[in-house]
Amino acid sequence: MTADTRSSVRSDTMPNQQDGRLELLSDKNSALVLVDYQPTMFSGVGSGDKTIIRNAAYCSAKAAAILGIPVVLTSINPAGNGNFLAEISSLFPGQEVYARAVPGFDAFEDEKVWNAFKKTGRKKMVVSGLWTSMCFAYTALHGLKEGYEVYGLIDAGGDSTPDAHRYGIERMLQAGVVPITVESLVSEWMHTWTNPKAGELVKEVYSRYGYMIGLGRV
Repeated sequence: MTADTRSSVRSDTMPNQQDGRLELLSDKNSALVLVDYQPTMFSGVGSGDKTIIRNAAYCSAKAAAILGIPVVLTSINPAGNGNFLAEISSLFPGQEVYARAVPGFDAFEDEKVWNAFKKTGRKKMVVSGLWTSMCFAYTALHGLKEGYEVYGLIDAGGDSTPDAHRYGIERMLQAGVVPITVESLVSEWMHTWTNPKAGELVKEVYSRYGYMIGLGRV
């Protein structure tokens, strides 16, 4: 490979200074979408530790609630799959969990869900869900297709097998979804320890789950 070829490859793959991916997530530019965190969906997860997955989803929602970041919650067939996890939905009292009328895997094919996200006015979409290779991936791909900057919350996702989770992630990454984990997400939203909500985030999010930045449980 010549020097000119290497330069061309770098220019094609590296983001330029105007690329939105270089702008950090904040409480002003992003919204969180959580898809199908329901008992039956969790029962079929075999790709990883269910407690870690559940905790990551809760942490992201709790941090969003503390920082006033818009959140969209959606479920599929609650009569058969159970209601969206109350530990998460109760963080947003009075807010509707959108039980999709369209019985598909892409949450944004449901008009209510899509309109709820658009109403946030945010350009950066943080999304996760069960299962990774289907509802999580298809919803994220829909967001990309509509021109949004999409961030996949990877450790809050799960699937039936490790391979299903892995290749669901790879499909999203190849399409342009930016991977992120809950510890990184919460810290990026908080931005600095001078954030007036930092103490509450330490007490209610970081310290709640000891795997985050080495803090013990309280």
